[in-house]
Amino acid sequence: VGLPEKAKAYPASLSGGPKQRVGIARALASRPALLLSDEATSALDPETTRSILALLKDINRQLGLTILLITHEMEVIRSIADRVAVIDAGRIVEEGPVWSVFADPRSEITRRLLGAIRPQLPPELAARLLPAGGTETILRVDVAGEPARGPLLSDLARTVPGAFRLVHGGIDHIQREPVGTLFLSIPGGDAGHLAEVIAFLESRQARVEVLGHVADPV
Repeated sequence: VGLPEKAKAYPASLSGGPKQRVGIARALASRPALLLSDEATSALDPETTRSILALLKDINRQLGLTILLITHEMEVIRSIADRVAVIDAGRIVEEGPVWSVFADPRSEITRRLLGAIRPQLPPELAARLLPAGGTETILRVDVAGEPARGPLLSDLARTVPGAFRLVHGGIDHIQREPVGTLFLSIPGGDAGHLAEVIAFLESRQARVEVLGHVADPV
């Protein structure tokens, strides 16, 4: 576990990171078929967290050992896990490949857990949102997997006449799969045009949410 220089050290003399490595070594001593890691990084600084996650990845790869992580840290899941299950009040409410769950969280608890790492509308624009009226409609568009690899916005511009603006967003990769969130502004009060934009995006397997409206152009 990367501690040859600490072979003769007493546990009390070790800091948090090395203590976690010793705990992992003890768990591996009996050659288990499954390694359970319960909040292994919750009290560690970012650099030590990265080193522990790298160690777990090495163990998984070199020993072919399944690792079950229990954590509230979504960045840990994002960086190391292949599949994720979300538990609420003792029940599994959502599960699947990490990229799929992160791209389209279905349960409220999952959306709350992912809130800190999922792209959000810039605060200055969010503060201007109105529930109705205004001159522009703001959409959140989440897209992942194969649809995120294509020219989604170029195809939208060619297929649906009328204006739209990209106001924020980007594409990330989780488990080598593209996961994107885009925030679009749809000018004007034409409900038909807005419906066409949403229908096109949904036909490309995008998840579309109307966030609200703004009184002045974005």
